[in-house]
Amino acid sequence: MSIKSDHWIRRMSRDQGMIEPFEYDQVRETEKGRVISYGTSSYGYDVRCSNEFKIFTNVHSATVDPKNFDENSFVNYTGDVCIIPPNSFALARTVEYFRIPRSVLTICLGKSTYARCGIIVNVTPLEPEWEGHVTLEFS
Repeated sequence: MSIKSDHWIRRMSRDQGMIEPFEYDQVRETEKGRVISYGTSSYGYDVRCSNEFKIFTNVHSATVDPKNFDENSFVNYTGDVCIIPPNSFALARTVEYFRIPRSVLTICLGKSTYARCGIIVNVTPLEPEWEGHVTLEFS
């Protein structure tokens, strides 16, 4: 298995709907001004974060159980900006929907743009034949 180029990513998205919506170039500016870049890069694709968040709150001193989340531990929030409280995290999803081909394993990494601000982004690798929006965790 090899690292796939921007040409391959564009072709797979155009012909097989691997990423939707798909941005063919890297966007750094919109009509609203400069934005955190998204779209196709040399050997990858920079995703966008939707405006829907689940912000963890430990008001109830609950234990975070990955197999049984307590919905009272999260505040649902919709907005263009999400403020993460100290010692907390926020869950979000990508704008993009993925259809990963059988012969591909995708590795998602946090952007250095966020790292320079002290924000850690954790996501799960997208396994072959996986389909859906990617869940992102910001802390």
